[in-house]
Amino acid sequence: MSYYIHAAKFFLKNVTENGGYLEITDDGKFGDYLPAGQKPEGEIKDLGNKWIAPGLVDTHIHGLLGHDVMDNDWDAISEMSEGLLKCGVTSWLPTTLTGSFDQLNAVCKTIGDHAGEEKGAKIQGIYFEGPYFTTEHKGAQNPKYFKDPSTEEFDAWEDSAKGLLQKIAIAPERKGAVDFTKHVTGAGKVVALGHSSATFEEAKACIEAGASVFTHTFNGMSGLNHREPGMVGAAMFTQVVDDELICDGHHVRPEVAASLIREKTPEHVALITDCMRAGLMPDGDYVLGEFPVVVKDGMAKLKGGAHSLAGSILKLNDAIKNVVDWNGNTPEEAVLMASYVPAKSCKVENACGSILPGRDADFIVLDPDMSLAATYLNGESRYEA
Repeated sequence: MSYYIHAAKFFLKNVTENGGYLEITDDGKFGDYLPAGQKPEGEIKDLGNKWIAPGLVDTHIHGLLGHDVMDNDWDAISEMSEGLLKCGVTSWLPTTLTGSFDQLNAVCKTIGDHAGEEKGAKIQGIYFEGPYFTTEHKGAQNPKYFKDPSTEEFDAWEDSAKGLLQKIAIAPERKGAVDFTKHVTGAGKVVALGHSSATFEEAKACIEAGASVFTHTFNGMSGLNHREPGMVGAAMFTQVVDDELICDGHHVRPEVAASLIREKTPEHVALITDCMRAGLMPDGDYVLGEFPVVVKDGMAKLKGGAHSLAGSILKLNDAIKNVVDWNGNTPEEAVLMASYVPAKSCKVENACGSILPGRDADFIVLDPDMSLAATYLNGESRYEA
């Protein structure tokens, strides 16, 4: 049965409204928004001083609840999708690590065969983080799988995924990167740039060929120097492209995150988690890909050696709270960067990321301090804090 939500604030696609009523239709879609003076007939759920925002969209996430996308276990992926509702996430892109062609192809087949059966946050595509990267900025990726881009491999993976391979990250300095970018973006898919030592010019060449996203900006890329802008300089200077950003306070200092958002504007910054299997789990020892990882003090680090950060254990609902608490952004901007912008950056904005009539009623309820109060999927409450 249809109903209306009455709340203190609604983050609609283009405007934020105070008070009023949002219709949820009996088939689990958004209906019309009515201003405060137009109280509708029918059932009204009064949420008092709460705020209503579109469900968050995590477009870069490897694992959760002890599971990893690379485990290639559909039941585990479905369990991750349910866990994501506790993070305010209603749509996501399961994200791979570097691996062999066959490993990645198996993941494509599993998700391609089952997508749509997940019980929680909706799979809007697959994100390949690699394997076409550079050893110098390998991060927690295994360099034994690194190689030059291959359009034949991409097409085979895309076929196995039944069209769901939505985005792939590459290092722009790899041989054939520009032609690969033209091929992938020409097919309507997204090329991201990351884990790279590329010069500004190499990054720019891929961008002009169609690349449109920077992978976890600042992390795993050549830095900004006043005479050599590098990958960071390209991420900050180029127009229209979207920059992923991990706002857990560990990967990027709050002041630097605020500087990037100010430079690029919130319309071009996509908040992501890069969460690994220890998300929503206690501290301790874990594995990321084939590497041992220790989780402590809110960070996941590779064991031994340089103690590099190995993904995060960030929840996307905490990321939107962080950027507001750091005094750099308004609640509206925070919501935008974790819903519409990531969806747009992966070309799935027609399916998720905004409150619009006729869309699936996937939304979250926030307290005025930006804490998550509830998550709704298809108009039904699925998680309450």
